[in-house]
Amino acid sequence: MTGSTAHRIAIMGFGNPVRSDDAVGTYVIQQLQRMLSDRKDVSLFDMGTSAFEVLFQLKGHQQIILVDAVVNTGDPIGTLYRVPAEKVRKAPQDDPMVFLHSIKWDQALSYAKKLMQDEYPEDIQVYLIAIDNTRLEVGMSEVVQQAGDRVVEYILEEATWTASP
Repeated sequence: MTGSTAHRIAIMGFGNPVRSDDAVGTYVIQQLQRMLSDRKDVSLFDMGTSAFEVLFQLKGHQQIILVDAVVNTGDPIGTLYRVPAEKVRKAPQDDPMVFLHSIKWDQALSYAKKLMQDEYPEDIQVYLIAIDNTRLEVGMSEVVQQAGDRVVEYILEEATWTASP
């Protein structure tokens, strides 16, 4: 496939690299960059903590995969959750004074849907990884890193790839 009819995938990882296990989303992106660097149908985004940028990266992609950490789930550290975006997307707020530097990616998705309308990609999956440690330190726990590696495997198995890179 070529041009605008090509199936394009955007994979976005969120996290703060100096907040221990919170970095798992960016870790997943780093692993995928090594494996998928030659694919023209895949866009990999290390989103850091800039959730609002989601709005600007969605356009032109038919499949979106988000990876982030989640705290206080009550489940063991490293537990994986795979959920459709509509299950975690917050309702858009019609607040013209929304503070764009403090919104979360789930809120950004709601604004994206509202602003993009028909161009909003319908195939959005979210991988969340249960964490506990968000202390100010570089490096993740082994169990969370292993969970990130499992997410990489799932993405490689489940993404809707085009026939060739």
